[in-house]
Amino acid sequence: MATYCLTVTRLQHALGQGVRRLHVSAALSAKAKVAMSRFEPSSHINYEKLHSNINIVRKRLNRPLTLSEKIVYGHLDDPEGQEIARGRTYLRLRPDRVAMQDATAQMAMLQFISSGLPRVAVPSTIHCDHLIEAQIGGAQDLQRAKEVNQEVYNFLSSAGAKYGVGFWKPGSGIIHQIILENYAYPGVMLIGTDSHTPNGGGLGSICIGVGGADAVDVMAGIPWELKCPNVIGVKLTGTLSGWTSPKDVILKVAGILTVKGGTGAIVEYHGPGVDSISCTGMATICNMGAEIGATTSVFPYNHRMRTYLHKTGRGDIADLADEYKDILVPDPGCEYDQVIEINLSELKPHINGPFTPDLAHPVSDVGKVAEQSGWPLEVKVGLIGSCTNSSYEDMGRAASLAKQALDRGLKCKAQFTVTPGSEQIRATIERDGYAKVLREVGGVVLANACGPCIGQWDRRDVKKGEKNTIVTSFNRNFTARNDANPATHAFVTSPEIVTALAIAGTLNFNPETDYLTAPNGEKFKLEPPTGDELPARDFDPGQDTYQHPPPEGGSLRVDVNPQSNRLQLLEPFDKWNGKDLEDLHVLIKVKGKCTTDHISAAGPWLKFRGHLDNISNNLLIGAVNIENDAVNKVCNQLTGEYGGVPDVARHYKKHGVQWVVVGDENYGEGSSREHAALEPRHLGGRAIIVKSFARIHETNLKKQGLLPLTFNDPNDYDKIRPNDKISILGLDNFAPGKPLHALIKHSDGSQDTIQLNHTFNETQIEWFQAGSALNRMKELQH
Repeated sequence: MATYCLTVTRLQHALGQGVRRLHVSAALSAKAKVAMSRFEPSSHINYEKLHSNINIVRKRLNRPLTLSEKIVYGHLDDPEGQEIARGRTYLRLRPDRVAMQDATAQMAMLQFISSGLPRVAVPSTIHCDHLIEAQIGGAQDLQRAKEVNQEVYNFLSSAGAKYGVGFWKPGSGIIHQIILENYAYPGVMLIGTDSHTPNGGGLGSICIGVGGADAVDVMAGIPWELKCPNVIGVKLTGTLSGWTSPKDVILKVAGILTVKGGTGAIVEYHGPGVDSISCTGMATICNMGAEIGATTSVFPYNHRMRTYLHKTGRGDIADLADEYKDILVPDPGCEYDQVIEINLSELKPHINGPFTPDLAHPVSDVGKVAEQSGWPLEVKVGLIGSCTNSSYEDMGRAASLAKQALDRGLKCKAQFTVTPGSEQIRATIERDGYAKVLREVGGVVLANACGPCIGQWDRRDVKKGEKNTIVTSFNRNFTARNDANPATHAFVTSPEIVTALAIAGTLNFNPETDYLTAPNGEKFKLEPPTGDELPARDFDPGQDTYQHPPPEGGSLRVDVNPQSNRLQLLEPFDKWNGKDLEDLHVLIKVKGKCTTDHISAAGPWLKFRGHLDNISNNLLIGAVNIENDAVNKVCNQLTGEYGGVPDVARHYKKHGVQWVVVGDENYGEGSSREHAALEPRHLGGRAIIVKSFARIHETNLKKQGLLPLTFNDPNDYDKIRPNDKISILGLDNFAPGKPLHALIKHSDGSQDTIQLNHTFNETQIEWFQAGSALNRMKELQH
C-alpha cells in the first residue's frame, strides 16, 4: 500500500491544492501502481487561474484568442498591465515547470549554483539522454555510458538532490518522451533546455526550448521574458490514411515555410483533420516544428489527448481538462497572422534532405531527384526512433512492415537501428513482440537515448569523407550531424518509410507503387503499415529510473573537482566598461548556413558540456570561412599565420584583443545549446553581426553579455573583409529600438559606416551592462 499512498499524494500535488481533489481507484493493478509511482508532475494544474487570466486579457484586447494566445497570456506575470502586441512587445511569463537534458543541464546547474539560491522555485527535472553513445546495442551501450560519464551523472544527481530537482537516470529515455508521458498536459507552460521541447504541444501544452540561462531565471522564480509570438495557423482537413503519417505533415510544412519561416511565431494546428492524428502523432509534428524556427507548436485538446492521458495514468487530469475545454481550444473567429491549409487526404509521404530539413520531396520523386543530383542511391543505414518518432504507434507500424518482409523471407538490405524513446516504450514493445520482429528483420535495438540523432554514434561501416546515404526518422539532418562525416547524405522521413527503404536498400523505391522480390523470385508489394495508437493492455513501465529530490537538501554537498576535465565551476564574465567597443578584429566571416552544430559541435564534444574552457576548443570549427572556403582555418591578424578558429580566438584573448563574428541568414539555427553563446564570450568575443538570427541563439547571446546585431541593409555583409577592424558605436546611449552603428576600418585605410539593428529591451540592456544575465541577477540580490 505504500506505493499507492505515495501515488495519490503526488497526483493531488500535481493538480494543486484547492483546485480539485483526485479520486484514484484503489483497485489498481500492480503494474499500474509501479507506473503511477514514477509519475511525478509537481506543477499545480490551476485551470481556474488560467481561466481568470485569459478572461482578463480577452476583455482588454476585445477580440477572440487563439489557443496559443490563451495559454501564453494565461501565464502572464501581470495580465492586467502587460502590454501585448504580437511580434513587438516582450511578455513577462510564469512557466509552470522546467526540464533539462543532461548535456545542457550541466551548464544550467552550474549557473544556478553560481546564483547562490538555495532551491529551485518551480518543479524542475534533469533527464539523462544525451551522453549515451550508440555502439553495440542498448544494454552494453548504457553500461558503458554509466562508466564513462559517472562523474557527470553524480554531479547532476547530487545537484538535483541539493537544489530540489528531480533526476531521471540514464536509460530512462529521451527527455521529450518522458515529458509527454509524465509532465505535459493541456494548458501547461513548460520550458526545456532543448530545442525540441515543443514536442509537448502534442498534448495541448505550450512547451518552449530555451538556453540554460533562461531555465535559471525560471528556477530562480524570476518572470521569464519572451517576445510576444506571432501565430501561424495550419488548418488540417481530410484524414490520414495508407502510407501517409503525421511526420509527413511537418515535412510538408517545412518545405513550405523553410528553416526560418516560423521564426518568432507559434504554429497552431486546427481544423477537422486534427482528429485523425494520434496524440503521439501530434507530438511528432510539434517536435519537428523546431526545424522551421518556430517558438513552439500546439494542437487543441481533443479525445485523442484524453485517451493518451488515461493510458499514461492521468485520467483525473483528462477529466479536469474536459471541464475546462473551452480554454484549451481556440476561440471561434480568432485570427492568425498567416494560414496554411493542408488536406490530409491528398498529402503524400515525404522525405526531406539532404543536409537541411526543409528540402522536401514526395517519396515518389526522391529517387529521380537523387539520380539527377548525384546523391548516392544506396541506403547504407536506416534509423528509426528518436524523440520525434519513437511512440508505440510508430514502432507498431514499422514492425507491421518488417513482419511482411519476414513472411516473404526478406530482411533489410541496409543496416537498421531502432531507438526506443523511453524505458516505458522499450518495455512495452518488448512485451508485445514489436522489438522481436524488428530485430529479426535485421534491426539493432539501441539504448533509450538520443544516440545517432545527435551524433552519439560510433559508426564504422564507412570512412570519414566517404559519400553515402542514410535515412532516419529523426528531425534534423545538418551536415555531419549524425555521424561526423560531412559526406553523409542524411534524409529525414517517417519510421514507416525508413523501414521500407531499409528493406529495399535504395532511395529509388516508392512503397506505394514499387515491388520487392522475395528470395524465391516472387514479386510483391508492401501493404500500407498498420499499428495500434496505444497498447491494448496498459503500458509496461519497465525499470524505475526516477530519483525524487529529498524534501530538504540544504545540507548536501555538490563537489566539483578542480582537476576535472568534464566539469568546471563558472567565473563571472567581465562587466561592460562603459565605452564603445573599438577596433574589434574579425575572428571569422562565416559563409552560408551556420547552425549551432557549426558553432559548437555535439557528438564527441558532448563530454565537455560541463567544462566551459574545454568545450570552447570546438568554437566554430564547423563554420565555413568566406576567405578560403575552408573550415577551422582563419588568419590570425596579429601573426599573419593561419590556425584553427578556437586557437586564434585564444591568441587574441591572451593579447587583450576583442573580436566579432560576421555571419549570414538565420545564424544559430538548430539546437538550444547555450554553449554556442558561452564559448565566444569566454574566448573574448563581444559581438555577433549577421543578416538574421534564430530565436533561441539570439537570446542566449544576450544572456551571456554579447551583442547580437543585424545589418540594417543585408548587403552590408559584403562590405566587411576578413582582415577589417570594427568599432561598435553608440553604446553610451544604448536603448530599445535605437540602432547602433559600426565603423569598419579596412586594411587599405578606407572606411565604411553602417547601421546595425538590435532587439534588446531595457532588461536585456542591463544584462549587457552587467556582463551577463547571471551577473545582473546577483546584483539584484544585494
